[in-house]
Amino acid sequence: MLSSSFLHLLLLIIVANASPIIVRNLMGERYAYMIDGGRKFVDGQPVLGSSKTWRGLASSIIVTTLTALLLGYEAAYGFIVGLLAMTGDLFSSFIKRRLKLPPSSMAPLLDQIPESFLPAVVMAGAFGLSSSQVSVLVIVFIVFELAISVILYRWGIRKRPY
Repeated sequence: MLSSSFLHLLLLIIVANASPIIVRNLMGERYAYMIDGGRKFVDGQPVLGSSKTWRGLASSIIVTTLTALLLGYEAAYGFIVGLLAMTGDLFSSFIKRRLKLPPSSMAPLLDQIPESFLPAVVMAGAFGLSSSQVSVLVIVFIVFELAISVILYRWGIRKRPY
């Protein structure tokens, strides 16, 4: 059986990753300033790409912090989960640009593991999770993310079914 702390951390990671998508749908392109400012890396490719914005980063951290408070945790827990999930997401985008994949392209596992593993492993102690529970959490996140992406695409929330 999954503990409530396991489910809470999973929920916070999901919220951290979903917030930028929801905010993009609510706000369109308003305040969508690229984190990399359109700069290119030494390989001539964008550093992160056009889909990584300050608005997305901020919305993830703010909404995840508020969600942590609603769940009865310290604000710092949500802040850290949001920040680390987005750090993992930015890392994935950086690698995808090095592989010359366009923004928002599909890269199974690369799109899910860093953004779930990083906050899960750092926050495991705070949520009382073992290393095996962290592994299960990452697997559950991967399955959830892949399944929900198709649903959100059908509802018109995501631009692509992945």
